[in-house]
Amino acid sequence: MEIPGYRYGDPALAPSPLNLEELDRLKAALMWNPGDEEALKQAGKVLEDQVEEILDLWYGFVGSHPHLLHYFTGPDGKPIPEYLERVRKRFGQWILDTCFRPHDEDWLRYQEEIGLRHHRTKKNQTDKVDSAPQVPLRYLIAFIYPITATLKPFLAKKGHPQEEVERMYQAWFKAVVLQVALWSHPYSREGDF
Repeated sequence: MEIPGYRYGDPALAPSPLNLEELDRLKAALMWNPGDEEALKQAGKVLEDQVEEILDLWYGFVGSHPHLLHYFTGPDGKPIPEYLERVRKRFGQWILDTCFRPHDEDWLRYQEEIGLRHHRTKKNQTDKVDSAPQVPLRYLIAFIYPITATLKPFLAKKGHPQEEVERMYQAWFKAVVLQVALWSHPYSREGDF
Protein backbone atom coordinates (compact mmCIF):
# COMPACT_ATOMS: atom_id res chain seq x y z
CA MET A 1 0.00 0.00 0.00
CA GLU A 2 1.45 3.33 -1.03
CA ILE A 3 1.05 6.15 1.47
CA PRO A 4 0.85 9.63 -0.10
CA GLY A 5 3.84 11.74 0.91
CA TYR A 6 5.52 8.97 2.91
CA ARG A 7 9.24 9.20 2.11
CA TYR A 8 10.89 7.07 4.75
CA GLY A 9 14.31 5.95 3.54
CA ASP A 10 14.50 8.57 0.77
CA PRO A 11 18.18 9.63 0.61
CA ALA A 12 17.09 13.00 -0.83
CA LEU A 13 15.58 14.03 2.52
CA ALA A 14 17.45 16.64 4.54
CA PRO A 15 19.98 15.13 6.93
CA SER A 16 19.40 15.23 10.65
CA PRO A 17 21.46 17.75 12.58
CA LEU A 18 22.42 14.86 14.89
CA ASN A 19 24.70 11.96 14.15
CA LEU A 20 24.14 8.54 15.70
CA GLU A 21 26.50 9.24 18.61
CA GLU A 22 24.57 12.42 19.46
CA LEU A 23 21.32 10.48 19.16
CA ASP A 24 22.66 7.94 21.66
CA ARG A 25 23.46 10.76 24.10
CA LEU A 26 19.92 12.14 23.69
CA LYS A 27 18.50 8.67 24.32
CA ALA A 28 20.68 8.37 27.45
CA ALA A 29 19.16 11.64 28.70
CA LEU A 30 15.75 9.94 28.26
CA MET A 31 16.89 6.93 30.31
CA TRP A 32 16.53 4.79 27.17
CA ASN A 33 17.66 1.23 27.67
CA PRO A 34 17.96 -1.86 25.42
CA GLY A 35 14.73 -3.25 26.87
CA ASP A 36 12.84 -0.29 25.42
CA GLU A 37 13.47 -1.48 21.86
CA GLU A 38 12.12 -4.92 22.71
CA ALA A 39 9.11 -3.37 24.48
CA LEU A 40 8.38 -1.14 21.46
CA LYS A 41 8.41 -4.14 19.14
CA GLN A 42 6.04 -5.94 21.46
CA ALA A 43 3.84 -2.81 21.52
CA GLY A 44 3.86 -2.74 17.74
CA LYS A 45 2.55 -6.30 17.58
CA VAL A 46 -0.19 -5.38 20.06
CA LEU A 47 -1.12 -2.18 18.22
CA GLU A 48 -0.80 -3.10 14.54
CA ASP A 49 -4.39 -4.32 14.20
CA GLN A 50 -5.70 -1.41 16.29
CA VAL A 51 -4.18 1.47 14.29
CA GLU A 52 -7.47 2.66 12.78
CA GLU A 53 -9.17 2.63 16.16
CA ILE A 54 -6.29 4.64 17.67
CA LEU A 55 -6.47 7.13 14.80
CA ASP A 56 -10.23 7.48 15.28
CA LEU A 57 -9.60 8.43 18.91
CA TRP A 58 -6.78 10.87 18.10
CA TYR A 59 -8.64 12.46 15.19
CA GLY A 60 -11.72 12.77 17.40
CA PHE A 61 -9.59 14.60 19.95
CA VAL A 62 -8.14 17.00 17.39
CA GLY A 63 -11.52 17.49 15.72
CA SER A 64 -13.16 18.38 19.04
CA HIS A 65 -10.73 21.29 19.53
CA PRO A 66 -11.14 23.97 16.83
CA HIS A 67 -7.76 25.50 17.73
CA LEU A 68 -6.09 22.16 16.83
CA LEU A 69 -8.26 21.39 13.81
CA HIS A 70 -7.27 24.84 12.50
CA TYR A 71 -3.96 23.40 11.25
CA PHE A 72 -5.93 21.24 8.80
CA THR A 73 -8.26 23.95 7.50
CA GLY A 74 -8.21 26.06 4.36
CA PRO A 75 -8.48 29.84 4.09
CA ASP A 76 -12.27 29.48 4.41
CA GLY A 77 -11.81 27.98 7.89
CA LYS A 78 -13.21 24.60 6.84
CA PRO A 79 -11.27 21.34 7.24
CA ILE A 80 -9.62 20.02 4.08
CA PRO A 81 -10.81 16.37 3.93
CA GLU A 82 -8.08 15.19 1.52
CA TYR A 83 -5.39 16.72 3.73
CA LEU A 84 -6.81 15.06 6.85
CA GLU A 85 -6.96 11.70 5.06
CA ARG A 86 -3.42 11.87 3.68
CA VAL A 87 -1.99 12.88 7.06
CA ARG A 88 -4.04 10.12 8.73
CA LYS A 89 -2.37 7.47 6.56
CA ARG A 90 1.07 8.78 7.46
CA PHE A 91 0.06 9.06 11.12
CA GLY A 92 -0.95 5.40 11.12
CA GLN A 93 2.38 4.44 9.58
CA TRP A 94 4.11 6.61 12.19
CA ILE A 95 2.64 4.41 14.94
CA LEU A 96 4.20 1.35 13.30
CA ASP A 97 7.46 3.13 12.52
CA THR A 98 7.72 4.22 16.15
CA CYS A 99 7.52 0.60 17.22
CA PHE A 100 9.45 -1.23 14.52
CA ARG A 101 12.00 1.04 12.81
CA PRO A 102 15.64 0.97 13.94
CA HIS A 103 17.12 4.27 15.07
CA ASP A 104 19.53 4.62 12.17
CA GLU A 105 20.36 7.36 9.65
CA ASP A 106 17.13 6.80 7.69
CA TRP A 107 15.10 7.11 10.88
CA LEU A 108 16.94 10.29 11.89
CA ARG A 109 16.39 11.81 8.43
CA TYR A 110 12.68 11.05 8.57
CA GLN A 111 12.38 12.64 12.03
CA GLU A 112 13.89 15.81 10.56
CA GLU A 113 11.38 15.62 7.71
CA ILE A 114 8.46 15.31 10.13
CA GLY A 115 9.70 18.35 12.05
CA LEU A 116 10.03 20.34 8.83
CA ARG A 117 6.50 19.37 7.79
CA HIS A 118 5.10 20.89 10.98
CA HIS A 119 7.27 24.01 10.65
CA ARG A 120 6.74 26.81 8.14
CA THR A 121 9.74 25.44 6.20
CA LYS A 122 7.66 22.64 4.63
CA LYS A 123 4.15 22.76 6.16
CA ASN A 124 1.54 22.14 3.42
CA GLN A 125 4.10 21.38 0.69
CA THR A 126 3.88 17.59 0.82
CA ASP A 127 0.11 17.61 0.33
CA LYS A 128 -0.02 20.80 -1.78
CA VAL A 129 -2.66 22.46 0.39
CA ASP A 130 -3.36 26.01 1.47
CA SER A 131 -3.66 25.62 5.23
CA ALA A 132 -2.20 27.20 8.36
CA PRO A 133 1.48 27.83 7.63
CA GLN A 134 2.88 26.27 10.80
CA VAL A 135 1.96 24.13 13.78
CA PRO A 136 3.34 25.97 16.82
CA LEU A 137 5.99 24.07 18.74
CA ARG A 138 3.91 24.37 21.91
CA TYR A 139 1.30 22.04 20.40
CA LEU A 140 3.88 19.45 19.35
CA ILE A 141 5.14 19.39 22.93
CA ALA A 142 1.66 19.42 24.49
CA PHE A 143 0.51 16.60 22.22
CA ILE A 144 3.03 14.26 23.88
CA TYR A 145 0.51 13.69 26.66
CA PRO A 146 -2.61 12.72 24.69
CA ILE A 147 -0.58 10.62 22.23
CA THR A 148 0.88 8.75 25.20
CA ALA A 149 -1.92 8.61 27.77
CA THR A 150 -4.57 7.45 25.31
CA LEU A 151 -2.44 4.53 24.14
CA LYS A 152 -2.34 2.60 27.40
CA PRO A 153 -5.83 1.05 27.03
CA PHE A 154 -4.89 -0.18 23.55
CA LEU A 155 -1.71 -1.76 24.92
CA ALA A 156 -3.77 -3.54 27.58
CA LYS A 157 -6.37 -4.99 25.17
CA LYS A 158 -4.53 -8.23 24.38
CA GLY A 159 -4.37 -9.55 27.93
CA HIS A 160 -0.68 -9.01 28.68
CA PRO A 161 0.27 -8.89 32.36
CA GLN A 162 0.13 -5.38 33.82
CA GLU A 163 3.93 -5.16 34.16
CA GLU A 164 4.36 -5.89 30.42
CA VAL A 165 1.73 -3.30 29.54
CA GLU A 166 3.58 -0.78 31.71
CA ARG A 167 6.92 -1.67 30.09
CA MET A 168 5.41 -1.14 26.60
CA TYR A 169 3.76 2.08 27.74
CA GLN A 170 6.97 3.52 29.19
CA ALA A 171 8.90 2.63 26.02
CA TRP A 172 6.20 4.31 23.90
CA PHE A 173 6.35 7.41 26.12
CA LYS A 174 10.13 7.64 25.74
CA ALA A 175 9.88 7.12 21.97
CA VAL A 176 7.33 9.93 21.60
CA VAL A 177 9.41 12.33 23.72
CA LEU A 178 12.50 11.42 21.69
CA GLN A 179 10.78 12.13 18.40
CA VAL A 180 9.25 15.42 19.53
CA ALA A 181 12.70 16.49 20.74
CA LEU A 182 14.03 15.77 17.25
CA TRP A 183 11.05 17.47 15.54
CA SER A 184 11.85 20.65 17.47
CA HIS A 185 15.01 21.26 15.47
CA PRO A 186 13.42 23.42 12.72
CA TYR A 187 11.95 25.64 15.45
CA SER A 188 15.32 26.42 17.03
CA ARG A 189 17.75 29.17 16.16
CA GLU A 190 21.12 28.30 14.69
CA GLY A 191 23.30 26.87 17.45
CA ASP A 192 20.43 26.35 19.90
CA PHE A 193 19.49 22.77 19.09
